[in-house]
Amino acid sequence: MMKRQRRARILATLGPSSSTRERIRALVDAGADVFRLNFSHGSHPDHAERLRLIREVEQEVGRPLGVLMDLQGPKLRVGRIAGGKVVLEAGQPFRLDLDPADGDVRRAGLPHPEIFAALEAGTELLLDDGKLRLRVDRYGADFADTTVLVGGPLSDRKGVNVPGVVLPISPLTAKDRADLAFGLELGVDWVALSFVQRPEDIDEARALVGDQAWIMAKLEKPSAIEYLDAIVARADGVMVARGDLGVELPPQQVPVLQRRIVRAARAAGRPVVVATQMLESMITAPVPTRAEASDVATAVYEGADAVMLSAESASGQYPVEAVTIMDRIIAEVEADPAWRDELEAGHTPAAATTPDAVCCALRRVATLLEPAATVAFTSSGFSGLRASRERPAAPILALTPRLATARRLALAWGVHPVPFDEVHDIGEMIAHATAAAVREGVAAAGDTVVVIAGIPFGEPGSTNLLHIARVPAGE
Repeated sequence: MMKRQRRARILATLGPSSSTRERIRALVDAGADVFRLNFSHGSHPDHAERLRLIREVEQEVGRPLGVLMDLQGPKLRVGRIAGGKVVLEAGQPFRLDLDPADGDVRRAGLPHPEIFAALEAGTELLLDDGKLRLRVDRYGADFADTTVLVGGPLSDRKGVNVPGVVLPISPLTAKDRADLAFGLELGVDWVALSFVQRPEDIDEARALVGDQAWIMAKLEKPSAIEYLDAIVARADGVMVARGDLGVELPPQQVPVLQRRIVRAARAAGRPVVVATQMLESMITAPVPTRAEASDVATAVYEGADAVMLSAESASGQYPVEAVTIMDRIIAEVEADPAWRDELEAGHTPAAATTPDAVCCALRRVATLLEPAATVAFTSSGFSGLRASRERPAAPILALTPRLATARRLALAWGVHPVPFDEVHDIGEMIAHATAAAVREGVAAAGDTVVVIAGIPFGEPGSTNLLHIARVPAGE
């Protein structure tokens, strides 16, 4: 029986609080659909063991579970500080340079020449997640003389952000490349790419990933927003990484950008994840704040494919409870009649292509006939994603002969991936579709099922057929 009645999905991060087989099973039972392996923390053996346990649980529950590896990306940091910490005062001068000597109240090392290469007079630098703010007055190839605008304590190895500047730096460090090769060998389903600044960053990752996994662009840099549509078009999915966006942008802009990113992803038919601090208080508390519950609900009303838990499930004290309450919030929103109205209001016209025309017709037929289910036959996942883009009222069963495709589709809104053997003709296709709808618990004898597929079978992106079938007696 299909366990998920809700459309929006839950992406849960694994970590010290959630890495046993029993805990992973509990997270799945509570509502987790996809698991995130955060390669900013943990060793390769740690992640390999977690993925092995996920696959064991997947076999137990009998439904595909997606796995997303999250690459760390470049980390720009100041060098060491003599004594471990200094306090900078607003208005004082402060120099950043390539000198590896320990810093003091007058200067600090910044071992990133690519930052100096991108500076202009007036550029602002943010230190320690934006707690300190510096204005660049003079600069060269190996230094920047600044004025402290917002002071405070500065300690060893604190992060540096350069908002509004495209840095001449690859999103893939040597560590990321080693991690990526390892993750692909393990068989991850999604690769989350950090530090995306421009569309070409997706191309660089694609050259390494190929078709071994789908790529999710993490939108955490303001420069990426300038190329939003192009990045969305080249990626397989996007993540609204609100934590880093909130460092480089004023906090009041983040909700507006979240809405804009979700709409762009929905228009392009790309899965979109809303992430960071969704239930932050549940790291140490058994229940969320009302504001956090509203935050999750807002993402669901906007039509996000998935909402994500980070430290709440990875290192928090209440990982299963966090997934449980997120599941309940989603279910409550989707039971609200206004939820469907908001989805319709955010719907964008389909592109003038045969696959989009078929899926647009699917949505219209589903509205008129109110079928028990829609069924998309998909080899690459393309048909499943196009059906998901239309946000039909009926559940979407994505029947695929490829287990890898089924696992990737576990992240897509409203899609219930079902592995099955390949079909060879339309009659066999309809028989498989109706039988699967009954087997998964979404249809019974006499119910209507709407089926989409591509002819010839197995050819990616060839969605060109829509068939309305009735479940025969005896299914």
